Amino acid sequence: MKKHISFILLLFLIMQFGCNRSSSVSSDKQIILVSILPQKTFVEKIAGDDFQIEVLIPHGANPTTYSLLPAQMASIEKAVLWFRMGYVGFELSWADKIIEAGANLKVSDLSENIDLIYGNNDNEQRKGVDPHFWLSPKEVRKMAVGIRDQLVAIYPDRADQYNLGLQKFLKEIDDTDLQVRQLLSEYQGRRFISFHPSLSYFARDYGLQQLSLEQGGKEPTPSHIAYLADIAREDKIKVIYIQSDFDRENARMFAQEINGEAIQVWPLSPEWGENMILMARLLRDHF
Repeated sequence: MKKHISFILLLFLIMQFGCNRSSSVSSDKQIILVSILPQKTFVEKIAGDDFQIEVLIPHGANPTTYSLLPAQMASIEKAVLWFRMGYVGFELSWADKIIEAGANLKVSDLSENIDLIYGNNDNEQRKGVDPHFWLSPKEVRKMAVGIRDQLVAIYPDRADQYNLGLQKFLKEIDDTDLQVRQLLSEYQGRRFISFHPSLSYFARDYGLQQLSLEQGGKEPTPSHIAYLADIAREDKIKVIYIQSDFDRENARMFAQEINGEAIQVWPLSPEWGENMILMARLLRDHF
């Protein structure tokens, strides 16, 4: 029994040492802030594990309404760079506080040079810009170049490393784009219905038409629901796509109205390439 207890104690001490060592290594790294999970993936593709990357909007949180927790302020205060998306609702509400808290914080807006889509949001504060451009390989390529440039500014001596990471990531983006195009090549012009209009850039890239139940961030009106139900019956659409973080009862009621089903997608998945292909397969299989 004593030997058994001694072994457990030894194992515990080893684990504690490992955790403490890991924490000390992590604390030595420069902190970079990103707003959403896919950005963390993009930075890691280029920089590897050179930085401690903190995601401001955690998994499962609504990017429009999320509020920072007090515990997050410690990372914000120490961060050297924030890659913001530009038009995510959370950023527009919290940008001033984040910038004020980060004494040495540089802000890089990844929406610069993006071919933005307008008109999906009536909120004047957001200037009617659709913020979901990370679901377009063409736009992610631009984001990747901007990320590389900022990383090189922090560590100029690692430029070759970051350039190599960028080239590998660009190839991955192109490979993903090719696979999605092959999956959807026979469905140009086809319409699909989503609850929240999160697939606008995806649809633009691949010649599809997205119709959304939600309009301007507001609950759908009965007349709009009836309008989309008529289109669904006309096009034999049997699916409405809903985000895992926008699981609304209206979407399920609409699915019943068209004698179909509600299928979840996760635009904020950190597995960006795999998720793009997964969404393409879901669309293809239900056209």
